[in-house]
Amino acid sequence: MCWEAQTVMLLRGLRIAQGGAKAEVEVQRMITEKVAALAEAQVAATMATLKGSKKHRVAKKALGVYAGRVRRNRRRLSK
Repeated sequence: MCWEAQTVMLLRGLRIAQGGAKAEVEVQRMITEKVAALAEAQVAATMATLKGSKKHRVAKKALGVYAGRVRRNRRRLSK
C-alpha cells in the first residue's frame, strides 16, 4: 500500500497542477473521500472490536479500507 499511496499522491499532484475543471473536481473528491474513508475505517474497526478480534486484526480491518481506496484511486488516476 505504501508505494500505491505515493503513486496516488504523485498522480493527484500532477492533475491538480494542470489546473482547470479536472483539478477542481479532484480536490473536492480528495477531501470528501478522506472523510468517507475515515468513517468507513471506524465502522470496520468497531465491528472487528465488537466481534472480539485481536488488536492486530482490528488494525488490519481498518487499514484494509484505506488500501482498497488507494488501489481504486491509483487505477482511476492512471487512465
